[in-house]
Amino acid sequence: MKKPEHRGGGLGGGAKPRVGFEARASEGEAKDPRASCAGAASHVPSARVASGGDRRDEHVYAALDLGTNNCRLLIARPEQRSRRKTELLRVVDAFSRIVRLGEGMGASRRICEQAIERTLDALDVCREKMSARGVSRARLIATQACRAAENGAEFVERVRERTGLLLEVIDRETEARLAARGCGSLADPRAESILLFDIGGGSTELVWLRREAQGCQLRHWTSLELGVVSLAERFGGKSVTAEVYETMTARALEALAPFAERTAVERRCERFHLLGTSGTVTTLAGVHLGLERYDRWRVDGLWLSDEDATRAIESLRAMDFEQRAANGCIGPQRADLVLAGCAIFEAIRRVFPAARTRIADRGLREGILLEMMEADGLLAREG
Repeated sequence: MKKPEHRGGGLGGGAKPRVGFEARASEGEAKDPRASCAGAASHVPSARVASGGDRRDEHVYAALDLGTNNCRLLIARPEQRSRRKTELLRVVDAFSRIVRLGEGMGASRRICEQAIERTLDALDVCREKMSARGVSRARLIATQACRAAENGAEFVERVRERTGLLLEVIDRETEARLAARGCGSLADPRAESILLFDIGGGSTELVWLRREAQGCQLRHWTSLELGVVSLAERFGGKSVTAEVYETMTARALEALAPFAERTAVERRCERFHLLGTSGTVTTLAGVHLGLERYDRWRVDGLWLSDEDATRAIESLRAMDFEQRAANGCIGPQRADLVLAGCAIFEAIRRVFPAARTRIADRGLREGILLEMMEADGLLAREG
């Protein structure tokens, strides 16, 4: 079977792709005013099919997102006609497993051996799925845990030796841009500005999008070293009193302050809204809907009013650990993390008040896939 071609990360070596606009020493305002939330796709040679011809329409694409808490794989083909206008991907296969790669890193700054073994097992499954599905184009990214760990490079090498997969440790700006690309299509087209946020395990990305004549423009971005794993490990996640919850919220407010100051000049129209992509907001959506089991088709694209968000958070805070673990939208592996995520979301809502939040069950993986397909000319570029 033909080995999948990589794109900056994958099976085998290769050149690192260019990001959508110039990397900068620190986060802030986008240098290129033309940089849209679609981003600019990297220039990558197209994979060749067995016949030797350039048959881009036959590619099977894979995107892997290895975060601080989760390992997620999405395999897809481009879909020009789909169930929803905002869906451009026909999913071939998917995989998600909680690996807690960043467990204990707040104290040690190193990825522990138990976390490495859990993650390697999950990556073995990802490799097998990509092989079975005949993936020909792939990009495999790792985020905050690998960025911050003292042994991050050693871990990436162990992954290569064990699985043959090459992880690309992306910078914060690339992570923010890919998140915007992956779920930006859910933004209200009549809103002049939108705040996108992605609450992760070890970091939280925020992107200020402004709609202009040429499309949805990325105006500001930031990446906070604050996520559900790091916050829960510091303050506790199983038994969260009102005092602990407010302490976590205060920590998030402190981290948000510089970005709030930088975006204070931006106009917020009547249709200004939040756009959230993370396990925290999808869980809140499931709780709001009263789902016994999580259902992506009911959650992705849902509008959650500010009052509904408050009620969903209050419902979660009223549950004890066992009740959260038994909830079909949370489960035992995330029961000790979800209230930390709620505290971060609470801080975002206080700093950037909005009447509604749109929920996205999509993000980095979808952003990666869309950029690869655009680079191959299979989808029209946004913006």
